[in-house]
Amino acid sequence: MVFKKNKNEDITNFWISYADLMAGLLFVFILLIGAIVTKSIILKNHLLSSENTLEKKKSVLQLKNDEIQDLKAMLFQKNTQLSSFSDKIVVLQSIINDVNASLLEKERNLSDYQGKVLVLSNELNEKKHSVQLKDEELLKLLNTLGEKETRYDRLVAQMQDTKEKIKNLTGIRIKVISELKKILGKKIKIDPKNGSLRFSSNILFDKGKAVLKESSKKQLKKVFIEYVGALVGNKDIKDHIDKIIIEGHTDSDGGFLYNLELSQKRAYEVMNYLLTLDFVKKNNIKPLMIASGRSYLDPIYDKNGKENKDASRRIEIKFSLKNQNAMKEIERILDEK
Repeated sequence: MVFKKNKNEDITNFWISYADLMAGLLFVFILLIGAIVTKSIILKNHLLSSENTLEKKKSVLQLKNDEIQDLKAMLFQKNTQLSSFSDKIVVLQSIINDVNASLLEKERNLSDYQGKVLVLSNELNEKKHSVQLKDEELLKLLNTLGEKETRYDRLVAQMQDTKEKIKNLTGIRIKVISELKKILGKKIKIDPKNGSLRFSSNILFDKGKAVLKESSKKQLKKVFIEYVGALVGNKDIKDHIDKIIIEGHTDSDGGFLYNLELSQKRAYEVMNYLLTLDFVKKNNIKPLMIASGRSYLDPIYDKNGKENKDASRRIEIKFSLKNQNAMKEIERILDEK
């Protein structure tokens, strides 16, 4: 029985020990859990504190990053400006080099000019001496010029007198033409500019011929006597008549020499006939008459500027005035030294 008692006690003790052990373990577990919870709380608080600190640092870091970006932008702007300044500095350096080169060139030129100025100064001194000699010569020339001016004044007076003579000659031609118009009236038409009398070659001659038509002689005689009679019958006109000219004219058909010969022969034919007139012999007109062929050198044009061939083929009787003496006087004055 004793054996059973000890076994139950052992069992009881075992469970008591086990219970104590479990209680101890539970206590240890509770303590461990409390420590873990405490540690967790502490770590959590520390973590929250660290997170807050980190957030603050991140904010500060963000601000620093923004400042860095601003600084980078400013740095980029400064670098751009610096690059621009560098380019300007290069340009300025180039300009300075050009200016320095120009100044160097000007210094060389100035040195050359100084040498030239020295040479010119020497030449100027020589010129001054030469001018003094020239002044003496100029004084002599002025004296000579005074004499020349007196002679020039005389020449001007003579030229003025000659101009008056020419005006008088021009006035005489106008006067002669005016008197002719007055005497001849509407019976005979004359050129209003030079007072010439015209006959169509078709009336006086056959085509290409230089023999005066018999049918034209009567009209030619009548008109010639009235025309020349007006010239020589008026003393105021006759004293100024130098020549009575018979001119032959052709159109431009054919060669110049052929037409020159034809116009010359026709002028001679008309003059030869007029010289047979008693009127010419009686008034001694023969010494005044000359004949001339002009070929086609003086054509007559219509209002459109085209040659009027019928009008160009003609015989003209005209007069010249005694102006040879006046022309010789002009030549003498112009040739006088």
